[in-house]
Amino acid sequence: MVRITHNRGSLFCRKTSMAPCNKFFADRQGKGDKNLFKKGNGDAQKQAFLSTIRAFKKSIPILIGVLMLLALADALIPKEAYSLAFPKKWFIDPFIGAVLGSISGGNPITSYVIGGELRQEGVSMLAVTAFIVSWVTVGIIQLPAEMLMLGKRFAIARNAVGFFTSIIIAILTVLTIGAK
Repeated sequence: MVRITHNRGSLFCRKTSMAPCNKFFADRQGKGDKNLFKKGNGDAQKQAFLSTIRAFKKSIPILIGVLMLLALADALIPKEAYSLAFPKKWFIDPFIGAVLGSISGGNPITSYVIGGELRQEGVSMLAVTAFIVSWVTVGIIQLPAEMLMLGKRFAIARNAVGFFTSIIIAILTVLTIGAK
């Protein structure tokens, strides 16, 4: 391997095939980043666009499923149940929200949808913030796999720190923005 250095970076090439490397730097000589938007560099843009479309297509069924589940929950769970579950206390609400988020776990996008629905039902910002943060940072469901891959002590410590941090972040967020 031969390392070719240029003001735009380095490139490693095999000694037997230097032509692609020379062409790479010759095409970019003195043109800066303008080359990214030229007609000839459509492959990278096309790949990025297609990758974004594929990711979006994967998330649509998840969001539709969450919305359908929320509609079902809205029909089955009486409005009073939310006020019973969340008593609007400064330390109890974020604790309950963090417990629910830790047990649930999932895609961050869906946590925002669920958090918005909880807010519409009158759940406090403390509980919703703790729910969203712990949904993303704590994973009781995947804890066994995490303990296997990263070690029992580390996995438990990481989840415990994430849980308590979600409660602290919820309290600090509400104090900062002044929401109830």
